[in-house]
Amino acid sequence: MSDQQAHRDDSTTLLELRNVVGQFVKERDWNQFHSPKNLSMALAIEVAELMEHFQWISIDESRQVTANSEKLTAIAEEIADVFCYTLALVNELNLDLSAALSKKMDRNRAKYPVKDFRGRFGHDDPNAVSN
Repeated sequence: MSDQQAHRDDSTTLLELRNVVGQFVKERDWNQFHSPKNLSMALAIEVAELMEHFQWISIDESRQVTANSEKLTAIAEEIADVFCYTLALVNELNLDLSAALSKKMDRNRAKYPVKDFRGRFGHDDPNAVSN
């Protein structure tokens, strides 16, 4: 079974994905290059490559990329690169990503209460309730 068939969102844990990335890096002896500085820079570069797919198109056009399988495949590859570097950085820093995300979402819930921000993009939205 290929990695693509074996790893699906509904059956793969975050730890399994971290291990896939970790094993890939270890087999190539890339740990020596995977400093937090280098990984964060590589992550930023990959995010920029993802953004290129949406540059110069409208919001509505960006929502229509799902209709173009070739474009969607290219976008999925960039998202996978972003995720790989994210997991490599998590591995390098020995972070618990699930715990970090959960804690951050708790902070976001406090910062953006539903009653004040439902349908609004944030504090800069002119329709947002001032805190």
